[in-house]
Amino acid sequence: MSTTIDVPESSNVVKGKEVLVVPARAGGWKKGIAIMDFILRLGAIAAALGAAASMGTSDQTLPFFTQFFQFEASYDSFSAFQFFVITMAIVGGYLVLSLPLSVVAIIRPHAAGPRLFLIILDTVFLTLATASSASAAAIVYLAHNGNQDTNWIAICNQFGDFCAQTSGAVVSSLVAVVIFVLLIVMSALALGRH
Repeated sequence: MSTTIDVPESSNVVKGKEVLVVPARAGGWKKGIAIMDFILRLGAIAAALGAAASMGTSDQTLPFFTQFFQFEASYDSFSAFQFFVITMAIVGGYLVLSLPLSVVAIIRPHAAGPRLFLIILDTVFLTLATASSASAAAIVYLAHNGNQDTNWIAICNQFGDFCAQTSGAVVSSLVAVVIFVLLIVMSALALGRH
């Protein structure tokens, strides 16, 4: 006893022709964003560590009448500059440690886990970099302009090299802050269009 079932062929099936399926490019624009993320991280590393090194080596001594009586300006004379050096070094260290996750995002562009982890940590370190840059910028502003209401005189007339070096460090840290903002926006775009 056997049962036979006849199934008619569908009119949608075309006989004798093959359908060529072209696979989509692996990664696509998300891979491009991941590569740009890696390149921007390298730039942020240079900016953050350059800012920390520039501020950490800022020192100028003005000779006075004798060798025993001198005026000195150094980054460790200001607590805001000490905070700046420490936090920018921490931010640079984080950026170095985040490079492997950025490489994972290049290899697996559709994986949301590494991107989500990076966007959370990038936001935390953006806050840290912004706080240290703003505090150092306030002190650099006072060094350049002084404050007549509190009788703080501008010291950049006497300590020109010190002020130039600290100003450069603040500008470099602000470049790192802008790069962090770009990293966060790019990661959010890549996560949002899943």
